[in-house]
Amino acid sequence: VQLVESGGGLVQAGGSLRLSCAASGRTFSSYALGWFRQAPGKEREFVATISWSGGRTVYGDSVKGRFTISRDNAKNTVYLQMNSLKPEDTAVYYCAAGFVTTISSREYDYWGQGTQVTVSS
Repeated sequence: VQLVESGGGLVQAGGSLRLSCAASGRTFSSYALGWFRQAPGKEREFVATISWSGGRTVYGDSVKGRFTISRDNAKNTVYLQMNSLKPEDTAVYYCAAGFVTTISSREYDYWGQGTQVTVSS
């Protein structure tokens, strides 16, 4: 599975962005998909994950109520809608695919190259 993120950019605090992650491969619908982020000098942080069917979602505490993860298996794409953005959301955002719906990055087998999100104050 190859994953390609898009949709990052520069936005003012309080604004919104929608990230997309397009996947190749016919088994996309078999995978749980997650979003992680990493800011300079910090460890990779769990953001959100969604089960293969879309029926289960889990969010990190720092984004709960502001971010929404969704997927379209017909388009082999997972999305991250980010609202009420804060400067502390600035990071490189990565999507990942794995067989377990989990917050642990170690359980994901495939990773995208990342997309930069910068939130100005």
